[in-house]
Amino acid sequence: MDFNRIKEKLNILADAAKYDVSCSSSGSNRTNKNNGLGNTGNGICHSYTEDGRCVSLLKILLTNHCIFDCAYCVTRKSNDIQRAAFKIQEVVDLTINFYRRNYIEGLFLSSGIFKSADHTMERLIAVAKKLREEENFNGYIHLKSIPGASDELMYEAGLYADRLSVNIEIPTISGLKLLAPDKNHADFIKPMLKVKNEIIRYKDEKKIIKHTAKYAPAGQSTQMIVGATGESDKDIMYSATHFYKNYNMKRVYYSGYVPISMDSRLPSLGTEVPMLRENRLYQTDWLLRFYGFSVNEILDADNPNLDMDIDPKLMWALRNLNFFPVDINKADKHMLARIPGVGMGSVNKILNGRKFRKLDWDHLKKMGVALNRAKFFIICNSTDWERRDLDAARIRSMIMQNSQSKFKNQYTNQLSLFN
Repeated sequence: MDFNRIKEKLNILADAAKYDVSCSSSGSNRTNKNNGLGNTGNGICHSYTEDGRCVSLLKILLTNHCIFDCAYCVTRKSNDIQRAAFKIQEVVDLTINFYRRNYIEGLFLSSGIFKSADHTMERLIAVAKKLREEENFNGYIHLKSIPGASDELMYEAGLYADRLSVNIEIPTISGLKLLAPDKNHADFIKPMLKVKNEIIRYKDEKKIIKHTAKYAPAGQSTQMIVGATGESDKDIMYSATHFYKNYNMKRVYYSGYVPISMDSRLPSLGTEVPMLRENRLYQTDWLLRFYGFSVNEILDADNPNLDMDIDPKLMWALRNLNFFPVDINKADKHMLARIPGVGMGSVNKILNGRKFRKLDWDHLKKMGVALNRAKFFIICNSTDWERRDLDAARIRSMIMQNSQSKFKNQYTNQLSLFN
């Protein structure tokens, strides 16, 4: 083996893979068998498991050669970059050797599309198949689904991978036509639908036949590029909701566009999407999946974009002050979850705690409620109430001042550790 050449390939293809953020996962439980290598537990790729472990993946492309010329992609065929490609056995050997050195607990493998979608998908599957069958590798494997790949190949991929994902890339069909005219939106949807249907079928069979093989036990995910075209946050979140509802996505990831070349269809070089916008989209995603919100409650024709200064739950609350104050000792779970500064963990503590006594400010603080925000929207077993007759603008101003003051104090305390 030419170690210098392998190292050179690794540098090129690991760097090219950094633009894909949809590689964290949980939910798979592939246990070790027949004295094989590894276990797949909860949490993958710079995530933390329930027992506090941080686990990571070898994240690479099989190749950065590509037959497409998507304007937003660093591996586009017209881009003048250094090209490389791994052999199937090279990826297998890297994965096993890195695992044995305790560098990784799994593999995230994507690829540029070379020759055809099916040819590329066959090679990705070949890597996973060799790891499972020849190396008895039971660690985590995440394969990218290649748009346009056949149903037969998608079925086979799910037998070896813990998670599959196909990046929808641009949130709207019109945006995709503008930036990737060679690609067809239907080619992205086809593998998603196949994976969804197979997961459902295998779960149904598992109820009848206990030893049914696993099929993509960690489900599937997708990624959208934010800011390459003019979609609003409302457009993006409606697209995300569509994929959660119709394709049973485990996660939708939002990746801020990073300018990589000059193109009249794209934002100018140096115009990067603020990380804060990504953060606000993830916060909204969380509210939709776990807090009972719908997209039209947070984003509508009058408010098509998220507020960069405050989080989306606070944004909603300030526009709907008629729902407040909420009595902590009487409100149902649905309304408790809508209070700014109250997370789902605190909601459950409140529901359990008020079974035994009426809760006051001290109880809420001990339960982890962020009172610097929540105090404007709740009443409890205390005589004072912070909001009084304040309007939305004044509440917003006070909360932002409190947050800035808290951040300044934290920064001062951290700085003092170095003096």
